[in-house]
Amino acid sequence: MKKVYILLTYTGTILSKIIKIYTRNEFSHVSISLDKNLDKLYSFGRLNPYNRFIGGFVHEGLYHGTFKRFKNTKSLLYSLEVTDKEFNKIKKNIKQISKNKEKYHFNVLGMFLVIFKRKRNKKNYFYCAEFVKYILEKSVDIKELPEIVKPDDFLYINNKKTEYKGLLRKYNEKVI
Repeated sequence: MKKVYILLTYTGTILSKIIKIYTRNEFSHVSISLDKNLDKLYSFGRLNPYNRFIGGFVHEGLYHGTFKRFKNTKSLLYSLEVTDKEFNKIKKNIKQISKNKEKYHFNVLGMFLVIFKRKRNKKNYFYCAEFVKYILEKSVDIKELPEIVKPDDFLYINNKKTEYKGLLRKYNEKVI
């Protein structure tokens, strides 16, 4: 058995504040990681931490990019136990998107349609929650996530374990 990590965050950016107002949820972003240290987080978000308009598939990190810029990022980290086979599928599916990242795009319209409980079905377009849902459902038997998914919907996955809640910049202090 192995673990994958689901990280929910709220940075306090203008976009995250807008998302929080409309969803009335605590978190506005979700990422997935394959290691407890969160050395590499995968998601769809800002390609440049200073430009909120250009997004895509991103390798996020605790100490660079958007999370470095927004030091008071609130976070909640969960782990999910998966079989070795499921873990390898997750890894393979992330690697496939990473290798072909120019074919994938940030689903800005889809993200805003969530407000109206509508879904934009366009191949290779994701916002953060759609991406993490896609990776999990393609690799693991997860049925709890709704069709139109928001970051906080990951709170309702069964058999998860809370690993950490607090400021993201203080996470590794807790791990060591």
